[in-house]
Amino acid sequence: MWNRKRGTDKWYVYTFIADKPVEALKRKIKSLTLRLSHLDYRVALIRINQIQRGWANYFKHAVAKHTLSRLATFVWWRVVHWVMHRNRMTWRAIRRWLHTPQGWGAIRMEGIELFNLATVPVTRYRYRGNSIPTPWPEL
Repeated sequence: MWNRKRGTDKWYVYTFIADKPVEALKRKIKSLTLRLSHLDYRVALIRINQIQRGWANYFKHAVAKHTLSRLATFVWWRVVHWVMHRNRMTWRAIRRWLHTPQGWGAIRMEGIELFNLATVPVTRYRYRGNSIPTPWPEL
């Protein structure tokens, strides 16, 4: 979709993330963090991180910062609720576990840290004109 870059008069083609891939990612995360899931924490976090990294690498050239932040929040809450339900923890126990004097820490279990989708650098307006090879032979 053609849109004008904010603050300039230049026009760029914006690539947005459709709703279907977002819903597919949410479905995958939900299937790994079901309340009755008996997956080991280490195995589940490794798989969740793999899914998130692959998804983020695929969409990092789109206009996706807001979407990635929303999905990072969704994944964080899914994992927190999953842990709360499996260990019969209260919100007070979660705060003791994750909140530090510096603020909220990352979720770490069995040596694996949950990947934060919001930290993925998003590249927009990338000019590739000279780096795209021409299909015609040189004369």
